[in-house]
Amino acid sequence: MFPQRLDSTLAYDIAKAMMDGFNRHYRLFRTESARAKHRFETADWHGQQRAQRERIEFYDLRVKECSTRLEREFKADGQPMDIWQQVKLHYIGLLVNHHQPELAETFFNSVTTKILHRTHFHNDFIFVRPAVSTEYIENGESEARPTYRAYYPTLETLQAVLVSVVQDFDLRVPFANLPRDAGFVVAALGSRLLDVKLRANFQIQVLTSLFFRNKGAYVVGKLINGFNEFAFALPILHQDDAGVDAPALEIDAALSGEDDLLMLFSFARAYFMVDMEIPSADVQFLRSMMPRKPRNEIYNALGLAKQGKTLFYRDFLHHLRHSSDKFRIAPGIKGMVMLVFDLPSFPYVFKVIKDYYPPQKDTTREQIKGKYLLVKQHDRVGRMADTLEYSGVAFPRERFDDELIAELEKFAPSQLEISDRDGDGRIEVIIKHVYIERRMIPLNIYLQEAFDAGGARPDVGVNPATADAGALRAREQIERGVFEYGNAIKDLVAANIFPGDMLWKNFGITRHGKVVFYDYDEIEYITDCNFRVVPLPRNEEEEMSGEVWYTVGPKDVFPETFGPFLLGNPAVRSVFMKHHADLLDAAFWQGHKERIQAGHVLDVFPYEREKRFANLQEKANV
Repeated sequence: MFPQRLDSTLAYDIAKAMMDGFNRHYRLFRTESARAKHRFETADWHGQQRAQRERIEFYDLRVKECSTRLEREFKADGQPMDIWQQVKLHYIGLLVNHHQPELAETFFNSVTTKILHRTHFHNDFIFVRPAVSTEYIENGESEARPTYRAYYPTLETLQAVLVSVVQDFDLRVPFANLPRDAGFVVAALGSRLLDVKLRANFQIQVLTSLFFRNKGAYVVGKLINGFNEFAFALPILHQDDAGVDAPALEIDAALSGEDDLLMLFSFARAYFMVDMEIPSADVQFLRSMMPRKPRNEIYNALGLAKQGKTLFYRDFLHHLRHSSDKFRIAPGIKGMVMLVFDLPSFPYVFKVIKDYYPPQKDTTREQIKGKYLLVKQHDRVGRMADTLEYSGVAFPRERFDDELIAELEKFAPSQLEISDRDGDGRIEVIIKHVYIERRMIPLNIYLQEAFDAGGARPDVGVNPATADAGALRAREQIERGVFEYGNAIKDLVAANIFPGDMLWKNFGITRHGKVVFYDYDEIEYITDCNFRVVPLPRNEEEEMSGEVWYTVGPKDVFPETFGPFLLGNPAVRSVFMKHHADLLDAAFWQGHKERIQAGHVLDVFPYEREKRFANLQEKANV
């Protein structure tokens, strides 16, 4: 019995070391998130951006620290499998009364899979399925702050209660006029309350942590009345015209309803900084406000990207078990750098870096991976899709279209393995490195559908009374797509991003009608680019030349040359020149570059400008 007792002690010590590693990780993660409040109060926008970048790296650093400790102290890779089974059981015991059990299970998986062979990646050794429920985890008595606060106003006291809601966050910067702002909120939400009988349970529930991102702090909550729940979020900003010596805050808008919240928590935006003792409780609250949003995307939005990856993969395996369609080459124009495939019944695309690129693509695999990492760490301003990055992903071979297999074998053979590597008779397709993104309608296909429906006819719009209704809708689709395309580029510019390849095929339309960029292999920082005007030809020979007669540096960009590639269709050109002609002017780009270099952090709002209270005041004054 003595050796068995020693084995049990060893297994417990390994489990305890892994739990210590996770607790250290979440303590640092939470501390950095909590510091966002001070950075907001002091308007330290560059510090906020830096913290958002650095926090993303915390997880991998702590996993590496922990696995190194296990090798050094316990020779973990040499331990028999029965020890590792006991390690998991002891770890489950340590999760009792833990406030972040789902995150701790994922951390256990991350460390264990660095040590064990993949043949042991099943539920005996790692958490393929969660072992501990996150339902009804309660803060201990020592925890002064619950997950959310409840307020019980009447219609008459609603404005005063909203003032109290905001004051309870104890922001150390005064508001210019908080009662006025609360009045704007009541007016904005009033349509939901007019002519509605208030039930006995009428209340406001508000998450007790502010959500910080970029230059904003967000109050997130919901109104409850009878059986109805109504989500809202209040963005708090520093007042534009307040002086440095006397800063002041204001509520900028009232976002309301699920669609507004989905935009705020979009996969195309940077992760929030939010201090959470029980993240599963925050996720459950947010999911009640956005039932259509997958839990994995909510965890991502809160900066818990590894948990998001874990939940996504579990959902993906569940979907595979309950579907029968096949992976195929994704519709649209094939990329020169990425091979893209999808499963028609699953709303994501899978992107694999090719082994070979045409001569005009002067890049490498490592450079491309660096671009995707840049996007992961950068402020995506609602215009760049977040990606989930996986290694060694196994798919059932029978689910792959033969044409797709041939494409992978031709363009990405180094990333492909087809084998029965587990020795169980199941043939698998193993992709060694893959990015996964939300599926969108490619913008070129979106526009082509409108062209095919008659939207590009020159007579459309001249006489709406006689024009074909379908053609008019198609023309509106072109207008919407081109207008949003230009807005997307301008938002990227504000975030110091030059897309590089601006062709329509590299942008997509989301279900909310927003245009999002998703091809990252040529992006650069605006501040690294040199925006130039095309020099005038010095003689007739240069003027008639079909070749470029002037010198072009590696980071030189000539905006006036975008037109021939983008604006060949007259209907597209008409809309583009109406709204976004400045994108063809080098001065536009150079001016933004200079502002960014001077330290300005530009505002990019996760809601329509029409919702801003400042715009309502301007209209009232007019």
